[in-house]
Amino acid sequence: MAALSDYLENKLLDHIVGKTSYTMPSVWVGLYTVTPSDAGGGTEVTGGSYARKSTVGSDWTAASGGALSNAQVITFIPATADWGAVVAFALFDAASAGNMLAWGTVTKTIQNGDTASFAIGDLDITLD
Repeated sequence: MAALSDYLENKLLDHIVGKTSYTMPSVWVGLYTVTPSDAGGGTEVTGGSYARKSTVGSDWTAASGGALSNAQVITFIPATADWGAVVAFALFDAASAGNMLAWGTVTKTIQNGDTASFAIGDLDITLD
């Protein structure tokens, strides 16, 4: 299960009351070796050919009951060095830097030559 970031919660609230419009972002999945929080932080994987994975709307289920999950397998490029113990994922609005939109916990160890992959339904996002 994952939670929305403080950044996205504020954008959605402003949008709901008509204060400012929130434009639908492109969404990238990032991996973490130290878990972030709603405010951000944590330690994103670096090195070993790591790059965030781009997704499109059809990669995700339609929200229902305040939740959604990945509707397609999410597969990263193969690691060319150890990425270590991956303990969290996050959704971002950019391929690098950008704003964290949501995050959740996962458990994977990615070694040199491994390909990080998440089966359908593995990445859950729930409004809290």
